Amino acid sequence: MATSIHRTMTRRGWLRALGWLGVALGLSSWRLGGARAASAQGHLADLVPEENVDATIKRLFAGRPIKDGASAIKLDLPLIAENGAVVPVAVEVAAPQTSQSYVKAIYIISDKNRRPLNVKFNLSPAVGQAYVGTNLRLGESTDVRAVVEMNDGTLLQAKRDVKVTVGGCGG
Repeated sequence: MATSIHRTMTRRGWLRALGWLGVALGLSSWRLGGARAASAQGHLADLVPEENVDATIKRLFAGRPIKDGASAIKLDLPLIAENGAVVPVAVEVAAPQTSQSYVKAIYIISDKNRRPLNVKFNLSPAVGQAYVGTNLRLGESTDVRAVVEMNDGTLLQAKRDVKVTVGGCGG
């Protein structure tokens, strides 16, 4: 006569077991060296507290010519920003994203910010469409540029002036 012991695990039992498993994993990682210092991508030596827009463009593009790309780049942002802390911007490039010709990167640069480079988006042909959007923080009224880098190294630029109102971020 075979007897079988059938035990069911309750939800409380599962939670208790998972809790002990978490404690065990936490202790084992602590014994193996614990948390490590975070490492950031990029070159911190290249960042300076304040840099004018010409120095930023020279650092990013090393003197390569930047062509007018207003016909190919749609730069969508308000003419008047009521709040300089949150200025929405979108950049769309009318260029096919194929493996032979595609937008490699989109840079958004605010001329009068202490650090003019707001953001750099890296793209690949897999994205299908060269379109990005984000929010900027503008300290005062300024020109905002979208610089598009194609995979062959060609640089295109569109620029728009944005007025930050008095209630904004110090404008």
